[in-house]
Amino acid sequence: MTARVVTLDLDGVRDKAGLMDRCARDLRLPDWFGRNWDALADVLSDPGLWSKGGVGEETVVVVRHWERYAEARPEEWATAREVFAEAAALTVALALGGSS
Repeated sequence: MTARVVTLDLDGVRDKAGLMDRCARDLRLPDWFGRNWDALADVLSDPGLWSKGGVGEETVVVVRHWERYAEARPEEWATAREVFAEAAALTVALALGGSS
């Protein structure tokens, strides 16, 4: 199985609106993405959006620079982590350090 890696870079994100905008941009979400928790859960669980490479290709989203957002908005970050953990159509991984 091959994997397509997509980076979600949260550098500079300080609130939910910023997170949703960054998800839309970095994950190249469709225009109809509603920029709320339910809409994010829906798009992350829609295999039609993530199977562009065909059968057998997994999509892995690597979330970078999430620490400041988590510190600034711990309740929002807890919700975001729940949504990421429940994503059915892809895998979400948190980058745990380093500059790369």
